[in-house]
Parts: sequence; C-alpha cells; structure tokens
Amino acid sequence: MYRNFFKRIIDIIVSALGLVILSPIILVLIVLLTISNKGKAFFVHERPGKDGKVFKLLKFKSMTDEKDENGELLDHHLRVTHVGDFIRKLSLDEIPQLINVLKGDMSLIGPRPLLIDYLPLYNDHQRQRHNVRPGISGWAQVNGRNSISWDEKFDLDVWYVNNISFKTDFKIFVMTLGKVLLKEGVNVTSDLSMTRFEGNN
Repeated sequence: MYRNFFKRIIDIIVSALGLVILSPIILVLIVLLTISNKGKAFFVHERPGKDGKVFKLLKFKSMTDEKDENGELLDHHLRVTHVGDFIRKLSLDEIPQLINVLKGDMSLIGPRPLLIDYLPLYNDHQRQRHNVRPGISGWAQVNGRNSISWDEKFDLDVWYVNNISFKTDFKIFVMTLGKVLLKEGVNVTSDLSMTRFEGNN
C-alpha cells in the first residue's frame, strides 16, 4: 500500500510544502546564479526515470559554460563559480528537483537518476533500479555516494527497490539531512563527477 499509493501522496505534499517554504531562498538563488552564470540560473538535463522513460531533470546551475580554444568545455573545477561551490556544499543545487517530484518524474527517495547513455549498459540486476521513480536522495547516497564503486552503488539501489517502506524512506530522509548539515559524503574536490560507468566487463 505504501509503495503504490502513500509514497506518491507524501511526495506531492512534501515537495509542494518544500517549494512554498523554500521560495525566498529559491528567489535569492535565482538572482545570484543568473548573475554568476551570466543569465542562466537552471541546469536542465535529460535523464531516465521509471521504466527508463526520459524526463528533464532540473538543478540550479553551479557551473559556467566556458570553453577552451578548441571549443571544448573546461574541466568541472574550472567552471564552478563561487556561488555554485557554495550551493553544492549545501546540496542547494538539488532544490529545483522538488518540481520534478511534484510533476511525478521523481520521488523524494529513490535511486539517483543517471545518464541516458548508461541504459543499454545495465545487466538485468542493475536494470531493476528503474522499476521505481528516481529520487532526490537514495540508499546509495547515504551509504557512500561517490566513494563507492558502481557495483556497490547498483547493489544498494536494487536493495532499496526490493525493500521500499515508509520506515526505510524516513531513515534515508533523516540520514540525508544529517549528511548535508555535516557535509559528509559531499564531493567538494576538483573531481566533481564519478568516473563514467562503462558497463560490465
């Protein structure tokens, strides 16, 4: 009952309340990011959701679009703005995903949405992560985030899919708040992205 009904009800209520309560912060960040990113406050990227259906994920834009002499984007650490670095450390860049939750693209808790490029690379076990809506935070994020291997991350995602409950979601929610406040497990080094998933060798 929770998985198929109450989870979605909670998502709608919490995301709507969150957007209302955080609206002053959202407006301030839009202004600051528009200035620091020269006109762009949001980052929009297509990601696979439940059953692999593609949706447009929203985040606050923490990096500029500066390119080198060859027209290639500069490394991540060279494009992160001061405002962007600040919102990353506090995970404020994730706030716009509350809109994705409200729309039904995402859930508050679930496996993090990864790249579309990875879809054909998953084995049957890993593909189970798409049996549910992706989340703003998930079991893998509170158990290592970028410090664990892809196999470990996928195992944690699949464990969550097979063990969804209010108790588990509430535990992940509380652990996420704790990690954000303590800045634990948040990647603030120059290597801001995990190495690409290359499939199963």
